[in-house]
Amino acid sequence: MLARATTDAPLDTGADTIAVGLFEGEAVAHDLEGAPLQALVDSGEARPGLRKLAVTHAAGRRWILAGLGRREEFDAERARVAAAVVAGRAKELGTRSLCWELPHHVDHAAAAGLVEGTVMAAYDYRAYKTADDDDGAVEELTVSAHHDVSAPVERAGVVAEAVNAARDLQNAPANEMTPSALAHRAAQLAAETGLVFHVMDRAAIVAAGMGAFAGVAQGSHEEPQLITLRHEPEGAGGPVLGLVGKAVTFDAGGISLKPGAKMSEMKFDMSGGAAVLEAIGAIARLGLPVRALAVIGATENLPSGHALKPGDIVRASTGTTIEIINTDAEGRLVLADCLAHAVAQGAERLVDVATLTGAISTTFGSTHAGLFGNDDGWCAAVSAAAARAGELVWRLPLHAEYAEAIRGRYADIANAVENRKAGSIVAAEFLKRFVGEIPWAHVDIAGVAWDTGKAYAPKGGTGFGVKLLIEVADDLVPAR
Repeated sequence: MLARATTDAPLDTGADTIAVGLFEGEAVAHDLEGAPLQALVDSGEARPGLRKLAVTHAAGRRWILAGLGRREEFDAERARVAAAVVAGRAKELGTRSLCWELPHHVDHAAAAGLVEGTVMAAYDYRAYKTADDDDGAVEELTVSAHHDVSAPVERAGVVAEAVNAARDLQNAPANEMTPSALAHRAAQLAAETGLVFHVMDRAAIVAAGMGAFAGVAQGSHEEPQLITLRHEPEGAGGPVLGLVGKAVTFDAGGISLKPGAKMSEMKFDMSGGAAVLEAIGAIARLGLPVRALAVIGATENLPSGHALKPGDIVRASTGTTIEIINTDAEGRLVLADCLAHAVAQGAERLVDVATLTGAISTTFGSTHAGLFGNDDGWCAAVSAAAARAGELVWRLPLHAEYAEAIRGRYADIANAVENRKAGSIVAAEFLKRFVGEIPWAHVDIAGVAWDTGKAYAPKGGTGFGVKLLIEVADDLVPAR
């Protein structure tokens, strides 16, 4: 979707539908002579509550009056929700070109939120729909304001399209979105944006001593891929940001086979890798003057005669030996070698994103992702970036007693604890062993990666993590 900003009045934009926001206790800012919008408010047909809509026709255009709630509570997230509700109604009306009149006295984050909510709500994965039952969608969005908001609007358009691109990767079936297909997308993105692309196949992963990653991959005929992308624009400064993503393109649990119910959703176990991939693509498209690298571990986790067995021992690239207690605790094995690889490649700050534990869904549902880390300042920065992005995280503790829980009986550490206590924390303690002293944050997105019911991403993949990681990178831009 094309998103642009203008200082032209809404009626001068050529849009076929115009959206006007209503705050509680405030009149319509720019009423129409001869067909007053305020009359809809006075009659009670148009209401200012968030998600409330009224539609009318005037001056040859459709008008959608959208409730925004109380002005003092209006922020970027409420803008996203309001925009998503408007986008849904606009689609029903056959809108092709939508103009949002930016409410007076709101910040640039709200303008960006209107764009993100519209673009994300317009998303529809139809790659395998054979019936031509699509009733159309908004193709162009214009934000009309008294002042120039082109920078936040254009940036939000890039960010939202990156989120939707991640959702495409998530929603694709696992027989299409194989590790090799994900690597192909990474190569394509590199060609489009100037990122430097490198990939390691099974032989290279084994030769590099990445026994944890290779162990997970050995049960599948699909070739695993360790994908690395670099963004090093001329003049970039600051610490090297390492973004690491788990991309298990289908997770059957291996020998520790998952229950059949909802196993089809395990195509979403590559959501962290999808977020990292499209985030670094957007970082490049936005031209952020930061040094960043993305490391994505892509594989399937399947049962077979070649698969890891409970009781096996593997050796990670750091030399750490790992006793396999449960082959369905595979994500931490993949990430162990990916995190160590990112450190070896020069990362000076780390964020990993992964659908790591079902336990985090029990803890937070679909509202927050879990945040863990070894550095208070870095975790605070990641948390602040998440809040700005509208992708909420909540930090959980690490502690020596949790670290003790993964002490192995026959190897240095174990990949799971059988009493199932503190599952998300124990998994984070496992990852901590592979980052050394580098400031590191782990974001467990298992509860927020799909089917969250959000107004702008109700079903399927959500692209969670893309916006967060872009904000983290933006924070590292040297003072301009």
